[in-house]
Amino acid sequence: MHIRTSFPYETTHEDLRIPLPDGTRLYARVWRPITDEPVPALLEYLPYRLTDWTAPRDHQRHPWYAGHGYASVRVDVRGHGNSEGMPTDEYSATELADGVEVVNWLAAQPWCDGKVGMFGISWGGFNSLQIAALAPEPLKAIVTVCSTDDRYDNDVHYMGGSVLGVDMHAWAATMLAFVCRPPDPRYVGDAWREMWLRRLDEVEPFLHTWLDHQKRDDYWRHGSVCEDYGAVRAAVLAVGGWHDPYRDTVLRLVEHLPPDRVRGLIGPWPHQYPDRGLPPGPAIGFLQETLRWWDHWLKGKDTGAMSEPLLRSYVMEAHPPATVYDTLPGRWVGEPAWPSPNVTTVTHALRGEPVLVRSPQHTGLDAGRFFPFGNEADLPPDQREEDARGACFDFAVPEETWVLGRPRVRLRLTSEVPRGQVIARVCDVAPDGSSTLVTRGVMNLSAREGRDRTVPWIPGATEDVTFELNGVGYAFPPGHRIRLAVSSAYWPWIWPQPDTAAGFTLDPSGSALELPVRARAVVSPHTFEEPEQSEPLGVAYPATLDEPRPERLVVRDVAKGEWRLEVDPRYGGTRMYPDGLEFTEDALETYTIRDDDPLSARTRSDWSIRLHRPELAWDTTIRTRSEIACTAEDFLSSNEVICTSGEEVVFHRTWEQRIPRTAG
Repeated sequence: MHIRTSFPYETTHEDLRIPLPDGTRLYARVWRPITDEPVPALLEYLPYRLTDWTAPRDHQRHPWYAGHGYASVRVDVRGHGNSEGMPTDEYSATELADGVEVVNWLAAQPWCDGKVGMFGISWGGFNSLQIAALAPEPLKAIVTVCSTDDRYDNDVHYMGGSVLGVDMHAWAATMLAFVCRPPDPRYVGDAWREMWLRRLDEVEPFLHTWLDHQKRDDYWRHGSVCEDYGAVRAAVLAVGGWHDPYRDTVLRLVEHLPPDRVRGLIGPWPHQYPDRGLPPGPAIGFLQETLRWWDHWLKGKDTGAMSEPLLRSYVMEAHPPATVYDTLPGRWVGEPAWPSPNVTTVTHALRGEPVLVRSPQHTGLDAGRFFPFGNEADLPPDQREEDARGACFDFAVPEETWVLGRPRVRLRLTSEVPRGQVIARVCDVAPDGSSTLVTRGVMNLSAREGRDRTVPWIPGATEDVTFELNGVGYAFPPGHRIRLAVSSAYWPWIWPQPDTAAGFTLDPSGSALELPVRARAVVSPHTFEEPEQSEPLGVAYPATLDEPRPERLVVRDVAKGEWRLEVDPRYGGTRMYPDGLEFTEDALETYTIRDDDPLSARTRSDWSIRLHRPELAWDTTIRTRSEIACTAEDFLSSNEVICTSGEEVVFHRTWEQRIPRTAG
C-alpha cells in the first residue's frame, strides 16, 4: 500500500448540514480542492456514521479524491449519525428521495460545476444504483461496489426463495443496534439527547418487515434495479468480488445496461473495497481506477476508461481449502460482451442409480461467512465433511478447465412432502482428497416456479428442478475432479423448511451440471497500479489482555445431537479516535440446531456498543438481544433494546412477534 501525501491540489474540509425540503438537515463532511474553479462532486451516502464508524475508511479515499480535483462528500442518511429526522427501513422511498435532493443540492453549490458522481460499497453501492435509477439530472456516473440489483434474491434476506438464516437475522440484529446509537454532542451540541430519545421512540426491528414479505412482492421490487434497467441513465462502473455474495449483480449489469455506459470488474475480493488489502487479494489501485472513470464521465478527459473490455474478471487458480488467503493466484481476463463469446456451456450428465438425499440438519456449518470481510475464519474450510452429508457426483478434469460465469444444475427430484430445499455446491477435489468450495446455489422447492409464488410439491411427484449457482472465475487443473455435491439442508445459511428432514430422492438420469467454460486461448493480460490511499486518520486500537474468543466456534452436544455455531463478526472492536471519542463494540451470533429436527433451529445475536467522550462527561451504551425460533407454522422473534446514559436507563423495550411462515 502506497500512502500518498502529495496531490495535484491542496485540500480543505468542513462539516455542514444539507437542508431538505421538509426542513430536515443531513450531516455532511466535504473535502474540497483549494481552487477558484468549480469542480465535480462525488457523493457517498450511508447510515453508518461519518464521524465514527466509517471515519477511518472515509479518510482513505475522500481526501484522495479531493486532492485530484473533486469535491468529495460523505453524508449520513436521515435518522443516523448526526443527521436529523427519523430512521426508516433500508433503501426506503424517503432515503432515496433525500438522496436525489442531496445530488441536486451539491450540483447547485458555487464550488460545484453541476456534475455529480456517486459511489459506495454495500449500502452505499445499493443506494448509488437505486438513485441512478431515479435519474436526477446532475448525476452523470456512479461506482457501485458489492451491491445488488435484486433486493429479494441477491441480498441478505432470501436466497433461492429461502430465508437466509445466517444474515436475515444477523443483519437485522446489527441494524437494530446501529439504529439505536445516539448523535454525538461534539457535533450536534446539547440537542443530542432529545434527538436520540425521539429516534428510539421510532425504532422497529427491520426483521419484522423482512419476514412479513417472504415472496418477491412489491416491497422487494422497490429499489430492485433489475425491474427496469432502462431507468438507469448514469454511467455505471460495477465492481464485485468472487468471495462477496453480490458478485452476480456485476454480471447482470454488464449484460443489461447499454455497453457504452457500463463496465464491470470482478476480483477475488471479499466484501471490501479492492484497495484495502484485506484478504483474499491481490489488492489493486482501485482509487486510480475510479479516477479514470470520474475523469472520463465528469471531466471529459480521454482516460481510456471506456476502452477497457466490458467485463474484466479474475480467474482464480486452484488452491487448497483454507479459511483465509492473503493472495489467490490467478490471471485477469477481459470479455468484449456478456454473455461472452469466449464462454461455452459444457454439460456434465449425472450418472448412477437414484439416491435418497436426507442430510443432517447441521449440514452447512462449514459454509463459511455469508459476508467475508477479510477475517481469519471467513471462508469455507475443507468440504469433505460437508460433501459426505449429501450426494456427490465427480467429473474428471483431463485438461485445465476455466469456469467463468454462473453454473446451472438440472436435478430430477422426487419428494414425499410438500416443502423442502435443495442445495448444490461445486467443489474442486484435489488428488489428496481435499475439497475446496468453488460456488453454490439454493432452491426452495416451493419457489421452483417463481420467487413471487408458492407452489407446494405434490407428495410423491417427480419433477425436474433447474437453478443457477453463484458466479465464479476458477481454473480446475488436470488431475483434479469437479464435484457436484447436493444436500437437503444448509444451516445456518438457509433456514430449514419444516419438512426438510424427509429429504428427497435424486435421480441422476435427466440430471446434469452445466458449466460456463471459458476458452483458455483468449487472454488479454491486464495489470493495475499499486494500491494507493491518502494518509490514515490515526485511529488507535488499544491492546487488551483478554484472550480473544474464536471468530467461529462449533460446539457439538453428542448426547442431544445438538450443534452450536458461535460467530464473532469482528466489525471493529474498541478504538480511540483523534477527536477524543472512545468507541467500544462487541457482538456475538449464535446458531443452534439438532441433527434430526428442522424445527429446533434457533438464532441469537447480542450486541453492546459504548460511545464515550471523557472531556464532555458523555457516556452512552446500547445493548441489544435478538432471537428467532420457529414452529411448523410460524417464525417466533424476540428483540430487546436497553440504552443508558451514564447510569440512567433512558430506553428499554422488548418486541415479541409471531410471523406466519407463508413461503420461507
